[in-house]
Formats: sequence, structure tokens, C-alpha cells
Amino acid sequence: MDKAGFSEKPQSTEISSGEDIPAALRDTPIATTQARRLKPLLLIGGLVGVGILALSAGIFYGTATAPIATVPSNTTQISNNVTPNTSNTRSDQLLGHLTYPEAPLSELSPISTDRRIQMRGAAAKQFKAMVVAARANGVSLTPISGFRSVKDQEQLFFDVKSARNQSAAQRAAVSAPPGYSEHHTGYAVDIGDGTVPATDLNPNFDKTQAYEWLNTNAARFSFEMSFPKDNPQGVSYEPWHWRYVGDTASLETFYRAKNLKPQLK
Repeated sequence: MDKAGFSEKPQSTEISSGEDIPAALRDTPIATTQARRLKPLLLIGGLVGVGILALSAGIFYGTATAPIATVPSNTTQISNNVTPNTSNTRSDQLLGHLTYPEAPLSELSPISTDRRIQMRGAAAKQFKAMVVAARANGVSLTPISGFRSVKDQEQLFFDVKSARNQSAAQRAAVSAPPGYSEHHTGYAVDIGDGTVPATDLNPNFDKTQAYEWLNTNAARFSFEMSFPKDNPQGVSYEPWHWRYVGDTASLETFYRAKNLKPQLK
């Protein structure tokens, strides 16, 4: 911070020999005596005057240049007319779930016979190919839920939460809050076993042929289970919930925020 300084040079108070004595008295003995008496007095008075001026100038200068109190380095100084930017303080996680964008409806394709369940184009194509491959092995993969809008998720989260008398944390263990569901992306799908519908959306799905087939073959079609047992997000085990990670867009959607390290089996 710049300091403003003011200096004032005092006028000279040096006493010149004899100039303070009237001209009419300079050559008389009295004048000489008076001059001798006056000279020390004037000299002392002049020195006192100089001191007073110097002291005054010092006080003025010190006041004008006194350092302005500074804010400690660990304290943020905010002007009254400036709104602090707090956008970077918002967390991208809520109750163990990450935030996800909603897929454009124009990019969705049907994966069910009634065309009501949809996924993004690339994911839909690979899911249908996976269904055909599983059927060839005598396994029935049935889509239960695909893309869900934020509005759909609001009903699924809040309405069911109220109906079941659950807290927000309890509900989040089994269903993501609106805006935080992988289903918003159009890359996630809930899968059931067509021969054992009682295991739909149930942990016992991992005892079906459909799960066994997925666990062995899903990676070939770029699908992976989102929430295995003891997952780091703390979401309940969901062996039926799978997501597509077969292109750059889907891979970045699910892995950029997590920044996970590669693993070898």
C-alpha cells in the first residue's frame, strides 16, 4: 500500500551579524553593548524557534505518513459493495451421491419392447446387444428402469421417503436425491432376471442366472455394476444397477469426479 508523505522545509532562522540593530545605533558604544546583549538572546530565540518548527513539521509529517493498519494475511477483507464469490464452496456430493446432468431427450433410444424404458444411443445399442447374447446362453435380462428425469427422481425420492417414514439419509441409502442419480445421465439401467421377477430391485438378484451372467460378461459390452458391496460412496449394495462406460462421454461422466486410480485384477 502506498504511503502519502508531506514535508515542509522551515524558513531559515539564521541570524546575520548586526542586521537586527537599527542603522542609527550600529556605530555607537551603546549600540555595540546592546548588540552584544541582544545577539545571544536572539540566537537562543532563533534556535528555540527552529526547534518548534522542526517539532511541528515532524508531528505533521508523522501524522500524514502514519502506516495504515493492514489486514492479516489469513483474513479476507471484503468491501461493503462487493458480494463474495462462494460458488466454489458448493459440494458436488449429497448424502453419498454425486451430481449428474440430465440427458437430452433427443439422445435417448428405447431398450424395452414397449419403448418406455430408454437410454442414450450408444448405451442402448450395447444393452440390446448384451440382451441378445445372454438370451443365446439361456439367460433373460429384463430392463426395469433406464433414463429418469430430475422430476421423476423427485417423486421417487420425496414421495416414497414420506410414505415409508424415512429420514433423508435413510432414503439416500437406496435412492439418490433429485439431480444426483446416475439414471439422469441415460447411461444407467436397472436389470432383472425375466425368470425370477421376485428378485427385481432386491439384493437377492445376485443369486440369479442373470446376475451370474452379467458378472462374467457385462464388461464385454462396457457395462459395470455401480454400487457393489462396501462401495466408497456408502450406497446400499445394488447388484441390479449397472452403468455404461463404453465411450469418452460416459467414462468422464462417472469417473472424472472420483479421480480413481487404475486397478489390476
